[in-house]
Amino acid sequence: MRPILLQGHERALTQIKYNRDGDIIFSTAKDQHICAWFAHNGERLGTYHGHQGALWTVDVDPTSTLIASGAADNTVRLWDIRSGKCLKVWEFNTAVKRVEFNEDGSQLLAVTEKRMGFLGTIVVVNINLDPEGEQDDEKVLTIECEESKATVAGWSFMNKYIIAGHEDGTVSQYDAKTGEQLDNTQVHEMDAQITDIQWSPDRTYFITASKDKSAKLINAADLEVMKTYVSDTPLNSASITPKKDYVILGGGQAAMDVTTTSARQGKFEARFYHKIFEEEIGRVRGHFGPLNTVAVDPQGKGYASGGEDGYVRVHQFDKGYFDFEYEVERQYRNQSQL
Repeated sequence: MRPILLQGHERALTQIKYNRDGDIIFSTAKDQHICAWFAHNGERLGTYHGHQGALWTVDVDPTSTLIASGAADNTVRLWDIRSGKCLKVWEFNTAVKRVEFNEDGSQLLAVTEKRMGFLGTIVVVNINLDPEGEQDDEKVLTIECEESKATVAGWSFMNKYIIAGHEDGTVSQYDAKTGEQLDNTQVHEMDAQITDIQWSPDRTYFITASKDKSAKLINAADLEVMKTYVSDTPLNSASITPKKDYVILGGGQAAMDVTTTSARQGKFEARFYHKIFEEEIGRVRGHFGPLNTVAVDPQGKGYASGGEDGYVRVHQFDKGYFDFEYEVERQYRNQSQL
């Protein structure tokens, strides 16, 4: 897999998102702008300017009409993808660390930072999918995270639950209509921050990444941990591949913790694990610093990673990837045929 190297950011990447069709990639970094790229050749489509602080997060609606972004300037901004026009700005008390549209794009959640005497919150706003229409100022739901701040959050199947990962290693399940907390489970080590949540295609389960060097596959309905993937480095991101039973993990030792003698051991690789058998099956090198974000093409054709080095690396899966059959799978298939 020869990567396409995208050079559009001047500072560390924070999040990468594919649109539903997998043909456009959106990337954010600490340099205050959002980039849009064609996934197949890396050509830059455009840049969205307007934020006045480091950008932390981006998401694209199901119809590839709108994107939403959140930043350290305490705002969420809604953009028309085609024209690049900023359609709406919602202001908050603190930085916005994660945004995500629900399944039909009718609502958007935002996760705010705990700082300056303000509690971390998960806030929901209604979205008008017509770029020409008015957007509502009202925040229709606010969930205050009193015990431990939420670091990431997202919508489950049928917009039934809001699932949040917390700074203390717990995962919470909230009623998406009322905001009531239905469950809270310690899934990672105590005080090991959950750094990412990404969904299966049907949103019935999700994967977490954590600073405790592990990723977990979790059922959205009851927060049962179904699989655990153990790494040897703190993880910043994790993604589930469609079509093949793999997960991709990204992370690496923080730059401040890497001495000159251990620079080669920073472990700046995308790691592939078998989703069912929980074993590592391969790594892809290339970044010159920790991987902050990994994202998989929803059509299963490839993946992209963004690092502390400021680069986006786009990989198209080759024939070997699709032909590869894990040894345990082969044995199981042979036994089934007997």
